Amino acid sequence: MIRSEAARRRTATALRVLAVAAAYYVSGQLGLERQVTVHGSMVTPLWPPTGVALAALLCWGLRVWPGIALGALFVTAATGDSFSGDGIVIALGNTLAPLGACYLLRRADFRIQLDRLRDGLALVFLGALPGMLVSSTVGSVVLLADDKLPRSGFWLVWFAWWAGDTMGVLVVTPLLLVLSRARLPQLTGRSVEAGALAVAALVVSPLATRSHLAMLFLVFPLLIWAALRFELAGSAPCALLVAVLAVVAATDRVGAFAHLTLLEVMINLTTLNGSVALTSLLLSAIVTEHKNIRRRLERACEELADVVEHLSLGGRGTGWLPPEAPGEGR
Repeated sequence: MIRSEAARRRTATALRVLAVAAAYYVSGQLGLERQVTVHGSMVTPLWPPTGVALAALLCWGLRVWPGIALGALFVTAATGDSFSGDGIVIALGNTLAPLGACYLLRRADFRIQLDRLRDGLALVFLGALPGMLVSSTVGSVVLLADDKLPRSGFWLVWFAWWAGDTMGVLVVTPLLLVLSRARLPQLTGRSVEAGALAVAALVVSPLATRSHLAMLFLVFPLLIWAALRFELAGSAPCALLVAVLAVVAATDRVGAFAHLTLLEVMINLTTLNGSVALTSLLLSAIVTEHKNIRRRLERACEELADVVEHLSLGGRGTGWLPPEAPGEGR
């Protein structure tokens, strides 16, 4: 029995490792569909594998790290570096970045439910912003050392690499954490509103990102609606949709991104996607936290009412009377 249980655990771990490797590779191929060339180096404005890797570590633990390493190695090989020394070092950096982010989040008592404001802040300021410094620094240094990147372009490539990895964490990880505990939806009165939100997202997001009238601000009422009414389950898909469409518009140089230099495109795109991710993540975390506090207060009031009622009934049943005041007769 003990051996069979241990074998099942090893099999489950192996399957999870393979699943992580496959998800990393597939999401990497999707990310490579939208590349930009910065000083001869190819970078992606949105790199989904970092979000996939961090979500896997948070949900399944550190034991799935070989899947991240395998996925990163195969994605790096698919970009033309094959299994060279440079490709292995870049894959190592892409593996260490989510591992470091996961370590920082666990030290901060991060909860994958993202039901507290502190969890949203931790994901941003521990998991995304500092955590992805590892991969961007390792990758940029390798390109510089291999003479694939001029010194004058180092910081621009570094920034583009870091921004792409950071956006992957901010828009992909929350969605995967929501899906990890998702249940089959039930038809309720809010289903109509959810459908209306989905339709609005599909209409407003392309209009805002591709219109030449600079209407990017239209996405924020949509995100606020999703976060206030459906919390992270509604805002995370909307944020991912907006981020993806913004990347497509930026790489196509249409809408608000037309007639901009590459540096201006990267800055505007990073600012937009960062604002979208922060609005979605932090507002939904605040709403969820307030709802949980209200539920706890309601339960406490119900328990207190039950105690008062029990004491009242107990006092009547035993003939208990309040004591007489001093000097007061019957």
